Amino acid sequence: MSAVVFDLDGTLVHSAPDLHAAAVRMLDDFGLPPLSLGKVTSFIGSGVPVLVERCLAEAGAADVCQDDALSRFRQHYMADPATLTRPFPGVLQMLHVLRRNGYRLGICTNKSADLSLEVLKRLDLVVYFEVVIGGDSLESRKPDPAPLLAAFEKLGTDISSGLYVGDSEIDAATAAAAYCDFALFSGGYRKTPADQLRTRFVFDSFEALTEYILTNRKAA
Repeated sequence: MSAVVFDLDGTLVHSAPDLHAAAVRMLDDFGLPPLSLGKVTSFIGSGVPVLVERCLAEAGAADVCQDDALSRFRQHYMADPATLTRPFPGVLQMLHVLRRNGYRLGICTNKSADLSLEVLKRLDLVVYFEVVIGGDSLESRKPDPAPLLAAFEKLGTDISSGLYVGDSEIDAATAAAAYCDFALFSGGYRKTPADQLRTRFVFDSFEALTEYILTNRKAA
């Protein structure tokens, strides 16, 4: 194992509160009532366009233009993407240890590349990653395997010697389609029981993930 690619929302960072805040502001722009944090969190994973579409559907806003709503959401979120967002406990230490041990690190997320980079910059995480593949970086997005394959290609690493780390059903399906080993963070935004997903390793702390990665490197 020489490279690790991570999902972003629900995997490295708890971003649901800021996504929820932007969704509430967007809905308010159209005179629509707010949705709960839990409801908006359940919409995370397929990218911002899908999140906005689901928010509008939940609010019964059939007459609202999807493109207009998406533009307003992006404006609200880009203006304030990391006030409430925080890395999960242990993430910073893990990234430091992996970089110190020579691992090449990347991001593969369905969030657009510009929004992803903005969050990473504001949380001082961007320095750890050589590659950021967003939901708009290619013509396809997860669970299509192309974005994950592109991330490993840009890292200059064969996917057979890499690991993908995510928190959701979409991430598991992406790894399976790319024939990539997959580690599941159990504390993210997943809705399906972990034992129903194809995983190599399930972890509830990033200390455990760090140990797993380093141990597998030594074993190799």
